[in-house]
Amino acid sequence: MHFDETDKKLLFFLQQDAKQTTKELSYKLGLSITAVYERIRKMENTGVISKYVALLDRQKINRNFIVLCHIKLAQHKKEYVLQFEKEVMNLEEVTECFHVSGDYDYILKIGVRDMEDYRNFMLSKLTTLQHIASTHSSFMISEVKNTTAIVL
Repeated sequence: MHFDETDKKLLFFLQQDAKQTTKELSYKLGLSITAVYERIRKMENTGVISKYVALLDRQKINRNFIVLCHIKLAQHKKEYVLQFEKEVMNLEEVTECFHVSGDYDYILKIGVRDMEDYRNFMLSKLTTLQHIASTHSSFMISEVKNTTAIVL
């Protein structure tokens, strides 16, 4: 899909605050309310905008202990990969999972209360998944950048 400058600005504004009204956006963009509505609708229908979400403050919900866990599978058989991916989808502590190249097969971003909570997660959930050969965990010291915005 081709994006003109107005589309890019519109997407920028929506990524900053998706609860803005079409009227507010039309004022910022210098377009009619109908024109803004139609642009948004087109981007939703084509899948450019896939969903709207509420971003939570991890500190306020007591999930600010962030772990990046590198996972190595025992083998790279298709059935092992698919089973691991299916099982990791059910782990509510895992907020992101990436299949990667290099020394490890996956990187998981995990949000828990504290080190004890992470230990319990490892013992009762993660290590019960089949086909995991090894794990390596890194713990967040501070968050330098965290954004969901994609600039076009």
